[in-house]
Amino acid sequence: MSLTVVVSQPMFLPWIGLFEQIRLADVFIHYDDVQLPQGRSFMTRVQVKTPSGISWLSAPIDRKRSGALINESFFASYMDWKEKHLKTILHCYAKAPFFETMFEIAQNIYGYQTDNLSEFNRHTLEYLSRWLGLSTKFVCSSELIISGSSTHRLVELCRHFNADTYVTGLGALNYIDYNEFEANGISVRYMNYEKKAYPQLHGEFTPYVSILDAVANCGSDTPKLITSESIYWKDYHVS
Repeated sequence: MSLTVVVSQPMFLPWIGLFEQIRLADVFIHYDDVQLPQGRSFMTRVQVKTPSGISWLSAPIDRKRSGALINESFFASYMDWKEKHLKTILHCYAKAPFFETMFEIAQNIYGYQTDNLSEFNRHTLEYLSRWLGLSTKFVCSSELIISGSSTHRLVELCRHFNADTYVTGLGALNYIDYNEFEANGISVRYMNYEKKAYPQLHGEFTPYVSILDAVANCGSDTPKLITSESIYWKDYHVS
């Protein structure tokens, strides 16, 4: 029986492309015990469209209180950033056709009681995946006690679930060792993002904003946008 694994750092209210990876995965592994980048990253921020252009929703991290890893990172408790995010989302999407559906989702996400970055992001991904009708199994790398780094650890994570397919985003082009995967009977495939257009507010279409944008504009039709497939690495050509 074929089994596909996806491994990804838990991102903050991510773009629709991450949910396309989740759709293809039998097992999605939150890669939560790796280092949180010191600078800006998609673990702590995401784009939204505003009447005046692209803006960022950024979650502040308390660096003094936090450790080096994603699951050791905590939000700053002295800022009302969640309330500010919700006000921005309201401002951006109040006129969207399915605003009420989206805003209820956003309120549930921001209302989740945790100050841990990894827990917040994991809850967001799993909550939205259930809403989208995805049946993927979610686990955390920190719970699996599988050591190593880079390709070797990814291979071991796949082997833990007897996976024969590993699907990844294009960021892996810079580091992945295909030989180690294939020596273990695991096929590496890259996402071939369709970036399917849908009606958006505030100017030209962009696929790189939070999935909340799609929900606000498409409502229950949002799952129809999640259709991208993957391509075997030897057949993938960088354009």
